[in-house]
Amino acid sequence: MTFINNRSIVVSATVLITGLLTGCSFSSESLLPSLTGEDPSGTSQQQAQAPAARQQAAPVRSQPAAQPPALGTTKFEPKGVTSGSNTGTFVGQKAVELRNELRRLQGGVSKNNSELQSVRAKTVQDSQRYHGAVSAINARLQVGTTPGNPVLVEQFNQALSDLKKIGDDISDMNVLTTNVTADSTLAAFLAENTRAAFRLSGAVDADHQQLAILEDEVNRTVVLIDRLLKELSEDIQRQTNYVATERSNLNTLSAAVKSGELMGASLTNRALTAATAGTINRRTSPRSLAGRRPLVVIRFDRASVAYEQALYNAVSRSLERRPNATFELVAVAPASGGAARVALNSNKARRNAENVMRSLQRMGLPPQRIAVSARTSQAAQSNEVHLYLN
Repeated sequence: MTFINNRSIVVSATVLITGLLTGCSFSSESLLPSLTGEDPSGTSQQQAQAPAARQQAAPVRSQPAAQPPALGTTKFEPKGVTSGSNTGTFVGQKAVELRNELRRLQGGVSKNNSELQSVRAKTVQDSQRYHGAVSAINARLQVGTTPGNPVLVEQFNQALSDLKKIGDDISDMNVLTTNVTADSTLAAFLAENTRAAFRLSGAVDADHQQLAILEDEVNRTVVLIDRLLKELSEDIQRQTNYVATERSNLNTLSAAVKSGELMGASLTNRALTAATAGTINRRTSPRSLAGRRPLVVIRFDRASVAYEQALYNAVSRSLERRPNATFELVAVAPASGGAARVALNSNKARRNAENVMRSLQRMGLPPQRIAVSARTSQAAQSNEVHLYLN
């Protein structure tokens, strides 16, 4: 479907959405604003323009990309290994071997630390570029632009590339985790061998003195590696959650670039944010549609109907109030014109509902929270799609 930028459509839809979410009621179904070019009450377009111009559309709240999580700042540099002398005993020789093993282990820790600081710096740079691209897109959408603006498409592709680079940085962190885990295993083995050396016979006092110093340094290295592994794992977890959130937001941003109007964060992320804020209404079971007013009515009475902005606003505000809400899309076809005509219109209405469902999925709404059904109506003059809040 090709979408057009029709400001009067968005204003009409906003009036409907605001009225429903604030508890307003209407006495006649014919007064429901629709997402079409015609006034549903039958007034002319010229008559409708004056009140529409006076009506202020609900402001679109810009949802910038979530700030990247803070990375760890610790530098994991070993303190070094104290030199010792070979006493000429078997235990003294064992202490020399253990000391050399500790030096190699600390060399590996230093290398892993350097790689960690490098990947952290690269992640920060990639995040800054990503947010720069997203902010530029949102700023242009905020003031309005043409659908599918090629400049915004190019910026979106850049943001997508930068987010992929952040994902690659996470992969580098995972590889580093494997290396640090190997060091941790070696450190545990070295600590056990150092303790075992105390039980060997034939040692002089100098041997045990050197082993005591060595044991302390091995233990400090074990603690350092454990801290490195813990902080690295936390970085990976936070970055993974962040990238998953931003991928969902980019799906919504793609729909916004396509329509030329600012939407906001992914519907999934908005629902999670509202749930974290403590919204307590948890009703998710479906209800009968009898006697209920739809949240949005989209009338497909012409080739191109711009509905995505109004649809996003309606669902977004609903999720702010009910984070666990589910929705039902109803494909409504006119019941007039004979059986063949009704069947044809029903198929078209169903396809329209499927297109609307795909739009919701691009906005970040999980498919398991959307039900689709169909019916015919004597009152319908054209194919319609109704969105209900369960």
